[in-house]
Amino acid sequence: MVQLHDKQFVPFISAEEIDFAIQKMVAQIEDDFADEIPVFIGVLNGSFMVVSDFVKKYSKPCEVSFLKMASYNGLTSTNEVKELIGLNQDLTGRSVVVIEDIIDTGHTIVELKTLIKKQNPKHFKIATLFFKPDAYKKDVKIDYIGIQIPNKFIVGFGLDYDGLGRNLPEVYQLKD
Repeated sequence: MVQLHDKQFVPFISAEEIDFAIQKMVAQIEDDFADEIPVFIGVLNGSFMVVSDFVKKYSKPCEVSFLKMASYNGLTSTNEVKELIGLNQDLTGRSVVVIEDIIDTGHTIVELKTLIKKQNPKHFKIATLFFKPDAYKKDVKIDYIGIQIPNKFIVGFGLDYDGLGRNLPEVYQLKD
């Protein structure tokens, strides 16, 4: 068990399961973009560990960029997405794959799609390590999913609870 601030979290997904899910996504994306140099865009802060492990496994040429969006306050989504650090790269005619740590409500993905599509990329795809289908409320297609999970609050592997827990190499869920 892990104590973060006033909450307790119990083990949920092992580091080995995470590694396997990332490897699976890498294989799919390498197949889909075999003859291209994709731009992988990580969404900070949560995706830094996913993007790091992903690109270490990606065996072909690629570019990596980040932007920072925020939509959470404590344990709940605010339903409002703020762009805190913008993207400073021209994506015109490029193959873009957004790499997310987790997709739940989908509010951030809708904002990202709008933001990136303005630059006229050749391809726009979305990859996420964790996906909560029961929480997802949008029509944007998620192209690559590592692990589907129930609608529970999780921490670890880049995900936090009020700033804590990002450094955990495995994932924990909020104790009932």
